[in-house]
Parts: sequence; C-alpha cells; structure tokens
Amino acid sequence: MLLHKHLTPELKARLDTLTTRHGWTLRKTIQSGLAHEDSQMGVYAGDSESYALFSPLLHPIIREHSGHDLSGQSSDFSLDGLPQDDLDPTGEFILSTRIRVGRNLARYAFPPAIGARDRAALEAEVVQVLSRLPGALAGEYHPLASLSEARREELVRRHILFQQADRFLDSAGVNRDWPRNRGLFHSADKRFIVWVGEEDALRIISMQPGSGLAAAFLRLKEALGQLDAHLDFARDSRLGFLTACPTNLGTAMRASVLIRLPYLSRRPDFHARCARLGLSVRGLHGEHSEPHDGIHDVSNAVRLGVTERDIYQRLRAGVQALMALEADARAAAARQRSRAG
Repeated sequence: MLLHKHLTPELKARLDTLTTRHGWTLRKTIQSGLAHEDSQMGVYAGDSESYALFSPLLHPIIREHSGHDLSGQSSDFSLDGLPQDDLDPTGEFILSTRIRVGRNLARYAFPPAIGARDRAALEAEVVQVLSRLPGALAGEYHPLASLSEARREELVRRHILFQQADRFLDSAGVNRDWPRNRGLFHSADKRFIVWVGEEDALRIISMQPGSGLAAAFLRLKEALGQLDAHLDFARDSRLGFLTACPTNLGTAMRASVLIRLPYLSRRPDFHARCARLGLSVRGLHGEHSEPHDGIHDVSNAVRLGVTERDIYQRLRAGVQALMALEADARAAAARQRSRAG
C-alpha cells in the first residue's frame, strides 16, 4: 500500500494537527487505508483543500501511482482529425460503450466529508440545473429513497444505478446517511445518466449500445458544457478535476467498452497485453467482479496527465488491437480443432 510507504512518523507528526475548513484531518484521510491492508493507495480526500493541506503525503502517492510528475493538467474534448466511425459495426465483439466522469462542487465537501445539511443543499442545487437540460439530455430525477428495493435492484443490474459504496469507501465515510439526498437522473432514452451522491458528488455518464464510442463521447461533451455553465466544479491546474479517490484525478474520465474476448482472455498474458495497450480490465459488472462468457469491461488505464481526446484515441486504438488479437486467437483455435478432428 502506498500509504505505508510514504507516511513516515515525522510526516505524520507534521500533518496530524491540520484540519481543512470542512473538518477533514489526516486521520480521516488515511482511515480507509488503515482499515483495509489490501487498499491500493489507502487515502481519500474530503474536500478540495485536502489536496493542498495534505500535499506532502498525497502528492508523492499520486506521483508514484500515476507515473505523472504533476506538472499540469489540461482538458481537450475535440475529436477533430480522429476517426469517429463505429469500431465494430457488426456487433461481433463490442456489446456497449460507456464513458463517465467524476465531478465535485468547489464550495462543498466531497462525499466522504459532507454533512447532512450540505448534502441536501448540493442535491437541490444539482437537481435544479439538471431539470433545465435541453433536447435529448432532458430527463427525470429519482431520489434513491423514493425507489422500491426491487426497482433499485433492476436498475443496478442494468448498470443504470449505483449501489451502496464498497468497504473501502464505507471506511472513508461515503455511506453516511444512506440513501438520503442521493439519486439518479436519466434522459428519456437512458443514454445520459447522472448519479448524485456516489463516490463523488456527481458521476456523469454517457452510454451507447454497441461500439459507438464517438457518439457517447460527443454526448458527454455536450452535457458537460451545459453543466459547467451553471456548476462550479472543483479543479486544480496541476491535478485537474478533484475527486474523492486520487486514482480518478486529472480528466476524472473512465471510457470503457463491454467486449467479448473468450479466446484471447484465456491466454496467460491477457492482462499484460492489455496493460501494454494502456488498458485496464474488469469483470462484467465492474471493479472486483468476474468476467462472464468471455465478456470483459475494458477501459483507459490513465486519467491524469492526459486529455479526454487522448483517452478517446488510445482506447479506440487499444480496442481495435484487442479485436484483431481475438480474431487471431479464434482462428488459431479453429485450426487446432480441425487438426484434432
């Protein structure tokens, strides 16, 4: 765990007396890591100020995890000159495409630290902005507390709704007051979704059936333009958009496809191949889940020190490479069956 590597007794003594304006302390920053030895980083931020006040601990951890020198973060949603056609028009490999970003609001604490009164105020502010979204982005907001358990479970199965946070986030304080002042906004076609009150204040999501990466990307770009005009998102010139978990800093973007790779994924070097392509691999139902019938969730591995355009370009190229490798693996398996027959 990076926490243990970088938190020396001297540094702990130096930071122990510090508190942000929202009451976030060193102890709260590291409490999830102390509770879970299998945590990767072991730290969470409670507000924007955390990244400055506890920078002697957080910045070295972020540098080592990301490989980025924290020299600066820019944003670029342009796709000019990049291919925008469907990656897999026949649907042979890709089931769906999903792009999400995390956002917090500058004047509020983040979900690990936010109080009940501010949580309600943040929800009201966000819902008012969401209610004015135009065209295909327009939709309805559903407070979690208003949904039946059966309805919640159905939406979770369809990857439209989030669940109560996992044990790492629970230890960080994200699950307090569950499910009050949390909710789901979705457009009529459910291709644009906003989660309110999950790991970050907002998870803004664009979904597309099949391999329409460009369509999902451009919808998200439009939505963020609308929201950014009315909401003051927490951001920093060096770290980019500020998130509760430092692994999401930078663009705070995770662009992914659900892809069938039953032959390629059987090979022992599958994960290493994906890593070399700059891709991260999860199971069918996201982090800590298992693949099913060779279906994997494949996404960009890097969020910090790259632009949104970079993520689009690298994911597209990486997924194209995986489809070619899977086709080769299928052909090899067919030849082997033919020889055996």
